[in-house]
Amino acid sequence: MAPPASSYNSVTSLILVLCTSIVISCASNFNQEFDITWGGSRAQVLNNGQLLKLSLDRGSGSGFQSKNEYLFGKIDMQLKLVPGNSAGTVTAYYFSSQGPTHDEIDFEFLGNLSGDPYTLHTNIFTQGKGNREQQFRLWFDPTINFHTYTILWNPRHVIYMVDGIPIRDFKNLESRGIAFPKNQPMRIYSSLWDAEDWATRGGLIKTDWSQAPFIASYQNFIADACTWSSGTSTCASGTMNKAWWNQDLDATSEERMRWVQKNYMIYNYCTDLKRFPQGVPPECSVA
Repeated sequence: MAPPASSYNSVTSLILVLCTSIVISCASNFNQEFDITWGGSRAQVLNNGQLLKLSLDRGSGSGFQSKNEYLFGKIDMQLKLVPGNSAGTVTAYYFSSQGPTHDEIDFEFLGNLSGDPYTLHTNIFTQGKGNREQQFRLWFDPTINFHTYTILWNPRHVIYMVDGIPIRDFKNLESRGIAFPKNQPMRIYSSLWDAEDWATRGGLIKTDWSQAPFIASYQNFIADACTWSSGTSTCASGTMNKAWWNQDLDATSEERMRWVQKNYMIYNYCTDLKRFPQGVPPECSVA
């Protein structure tokens, strides 16, 4: 039996209050948080703002960006990737500032033939310098259900997480002369596009357009974060009350990350001596 309208309205009001006061408990509305930036009707917001879909066909891909800029936070997005034969496609989900000395934090999902695993490609840019790629196979099929991809970004760490499991930790090593993204606010971007010249097995496997349209889906965007507007952060005061501000990896989380890196990492720039014959980047030698 349905509850009385008055009870329903009371519960709804309570949920709205909780969502306002406890940001981490409630997902945001895509219509309120994001703008479709390209691809026209290939990008759609559905279910009263609770679901966003990007599609790719031979004519074009599609993409969106956040209305807000962020400078530090813990930000979750649930994605369900292109199913079936996704070879040649890339679903990019990343944070970036602007300009030649931009900062950037990347998740990129490289499609593959049916039955073959996706490659999760990560990279981080500081002051315009990237070349810090680490790649992973996922320990699940990311096309069947939604999975949560998290960036925890505070003044000491950029931690990448998948379903709450840390897979990468880029630490603030400014004391060693290594730049860290801490001064440039970033927007969130995502796109689904054709990269058949390199995405799958170095470009050997091309996009099968008979499988189009290719579709990636997004839900449950949660930003417990500092937004930036007109040169001012919403975390100018009271930041220390946010749990993520001082968060790092405890012993259990470190162990879980090492497990992922041992079993599922397929490329690490820090061990690519052929690429860096004069020596790997300095952050690689810091324990």
